[in-house]
Amino acid sequence: MSPAEQAARALRRGDPVRVEGLAVRAVETARESGRTLLLTCERAAALKLGNQLAAATELARGRAVALAGPLTAAAARDIADPTRDLAEPLKGPFRTVPVEHPAQAAAALRLAKIAGLLPAVFADEDADTAVSVTIAEVEAFDRAPTLRIVGRARLPVEEGPGELIAFRSDGGGPEHLALLLGAPDLSAPVLTRLHSSCLTGDILGSRRCDCGPQLHAAMARLSAEGGVLLYLQQEGRGIGLINKLRAYELQDQGFDTLDANERLGFARDERDFRLAAAMLRALGVGAVRLLTNNPEKVRALEAAGVAVAERVPLAVGEGTDNAAYLATKRVRAGHLF
Repeated sequence: MSPAEQAARALRRGDPVRVEGLAVRAVETARESGRTLLLTCERAAALKLGNQLAAATELARGRAVALAGPLTAAAARDIADPTRDLAEPLKGPFRTVPVEHPAQAAAALRLAKIAGLLPAVFADEDADTAVSVTIAEVEAFDRAPTLRIVGRARLPVEEGPGELIAFRSDGGGPEHLALLLGAPDLSAPVLTRLHSSCLTGDILGSRRCDCGPQLHAAMARLSAEGGVLLYLQQEGRGIGLINKLRAYELQDQGFDTLDANERLGFARDERDFRLAAAMLRALGVGAVRLLTNNPEKVRALEAAGVAVAERVPLAVGEGTDNAAYLATKRVRAGHLF
């Protein structure tokens, strides 16, 4: 387990963590009040704090905004969690203060994201900590991944025979999977699907998204033509399952899927498709025919050195329950249906 993962686990337990001199506690698991609350610029903008314009014009994603305390743990959670906005609408007045350790603060917020928590932390420089991490160790978690194959097995599936291959990064993080279906020629541009995990859609059959139908339609085509399915453990566009459920709550309040992520304090899309490129390289694949409606996946693979010979559309799964969701993908995210 990497140092960043160890620190993230400590935050999940409610323990303080020291990031190069700055001791922090995750707001979501904090049991005591804190002196200063650190938020992402996305959440600060949603709260309409005074410095949101500067944050937006500087494109200060990942940087921190500080609110002066002290704040009780419950009050801080109400500020950090936008699903509480209707129940606790009269927040504030807020007073922003300079972020004394901006690099450490940004790293601490990244640790909260790695932990699957809301990206909000108390800064308590004098807190006793048992776990310490450096900024470089947090950055190492996000560095361009070097994945290696750690297991493979024959896996017959409903669509036909297959081989499942497991990958692990030496830098830490979850394992990712590749499923080879049919008899793909990996030396030629191979039909490939990048699919981010979606427990609600892939396993439970949720109709809020088109993930389940896309997964199974892709598997059928890959099996018929011979191809590769990359199954990336990046739930909810990289924000994690619990935060995805919070995003669903916000969508039920009228926010679209992109704005919901930002109100939670995340970027619109936190996924890292360099993982897919690293997996393809490990498989010996240099060029793909990419089965996707998302042009960002094409750009990301090409930027990571994988040639995309063709974008192959995958338009399935539209219904009344996900019409607004798909309209957002089409209009705001630029997906091509």
